[in-house]
Amino acid sequence: MDNSTSDQERIKRIANPKGRQVRPEAFAEISMLISDADRSAEFLIERLHLIQDKFGRLSEEHLAALAQLMKLPQSHVFEVASFYHHFDIVMNDDLEGDASESSHTVRVCDSITCQLAGAEELLKKIIFNYGDAIRIVRVPCVGNCANAPVAVLGKRQFTDNVVKNIGVAAEKNLVAPDLPTYENLASYEKNGGYQFLRGCIVGEKSREKILAEIDKAGLRGMGGGGFPVARKWQFLETAPKPRVLVMNADEGEPGTFKDRYLFETTPHRILEGMLLAAWFVEAEDIYIYLRDEYPHIHALLTEEIDKISDAGLSKGVTIHLRRGAGSYVCGEESALLESIEGKRGLPRNRPPFPAQAGLFGRPTLINNVETLYWVREILVNSAEWYVEEGRPRYYSVSGRVAEPGVICAPSSTTVRQLINDHCGGMMNSHTFKAYLPGGASGGILPAELDNLPLDFGTLGEHGCFVGSAAVVIFSDQDKIREIVLNLLRFFEEESCGQCTPCRLGCTKLIELVESKTQSDDIIQDLSQVMRDASICGLGQAAPNPVLSAMKFFADEL
Repeated sequence: MDNSTSDQERIKRIANPKGRQVRPEAFAEISMLISDADRSAEFLIERLHLIQDKFGRLSEEHLAALAQLMKLPQSHVFEVASFYHHFDIVMNDDLEGDASESSHTVRVCDSITCQLAGAEELLKKIIFNYGDAIRIVRVPCVGNCANAPVAVLGKRQFTDNVVKNIGVAAEKNLVAPDLPTYENLASYEKNGGYQFLRGCIVGEKSREKILAEIDKAGLRGMGGGGFPVARKWQFLETAPKPRVLVMNADEGEPGTFKDRYLFETTPHRILEGMLLAAWFVEAEDIYIYLRDEYPHIHALLTEEIDKISDAGLSKGVTIHLRRGAGSYVCGEESALLESIEGKRGLPRNRPPFPAQAGLFGRPTLINNVETLYWVREILVNSAEWYVEEGRPRYYSVSGRVAEPGVICAPSSTTVRQLINDHCGGMMNSHTFKAYLPGGASGGILPAELDNLPLDFGTLGEHGCFVGSAAVVIFSDQDKIREIVLNLLRFFEEESCGQCTPCRLGCTKLIELVESKTQSDDIIQDLSQVMRDASICGLGQAAPNPVLSAMKFFADEL
């Protein structure tokens, strides 16, 4: 081959390079958007949020530009963006179509409580009124079950007069969330807030006494697992430094909205509990992982964390606020760590455990929002107070009750007491039939078992558990088979796909329940495989709805 042919081929390769090329205009847009922001790999999800917030979507060319700016493989950026529900990826070829030009996406919750409240009718109403002018997608629980059915546009959630409000928001391009009326730092300190923390900072408090108080109270993790808090803290006592505290504020269990309520009312009780835990384990960094469905809480925390810093209450520790992006599996603590590191939320194999090698390989303590709330309450009021109050906890109650909401009650509380004493009874013309004691993963119990304490370990003999205390009430007008299918479809959609038993098992369970010739033995065998071989709690708990329905409502399946 002569030199002229070789030169021509080299010129052709230069003029037509392989792979997805970065358009200069797109590179300039993303460069200006992220400006001087940190471009480390751990901030990938945060930068994806910036782009989505600005343009309402993630275009192919913007993703390629972001990859070049952050010095990351395009494959990594694309796989992370496509893992999370809240990132809307639009390929370049689709940008020319009319449907892709709608500047607003309405997310309609089709989780179990919203389904009961009429999510399908709401969906049809929005489609009828807006058609192709608005992009409409179904999403899992958005943590606003007391006001079901719920639709979300940008950073606002709409319930009453939803269609009219969505129209107004779309016209004005409203992206700022509505902030609740909450107890701010000044009010909190006026009522004695942060006095206990200040005592720790100046050396008036003993770590040994604090641990003994938490242990004496018998406080357990309120995120679902129920692990003893004192024991979890002890795991880090001999761990090498630097250490990290992570607050898990990603309450994605369908029917759960208690953490949202606590943030909207008394956020500083949570924040003081968080700083007390960080002081105890001598953490140098705190990461708050907040679900993206709560933008108003993100704005609230951003403001109050700055006030905490200015007041010197976070001296010696750096607080980082990170946004989730719509992934139920990131409620699992190791998947949450992966997400904070800017990756897909794939659960890790253990060991090592987070207390040994957690966030960025550092020993890490992970506590749930409500757990840290009770840490503060116990240390300020004493373990004896907590026990005498009946070891209270917060229950998220929704479904067919007259007055759904968040209820603070003793751990010995039964579902019948929640319905009658706290929620105004059942809705008119509805008769109590069944309930979820712990959200989608906690199983289904019949109304006949309405006298069971909704506490850790009390429901095990019935194949159920209280978990995050998301209590959803069903009536004689609800079909158990449809409830089971709704919950199974949720698990199918939310499976990260990492392990085969969960990835394929959820789909197969749906097929078996839908089949007119279902085999109970096959369902039992498949469920056992999923429990034994799934990496995390999602696959292990996914069969619970169908197994408990087979046990208590076999005639309806």
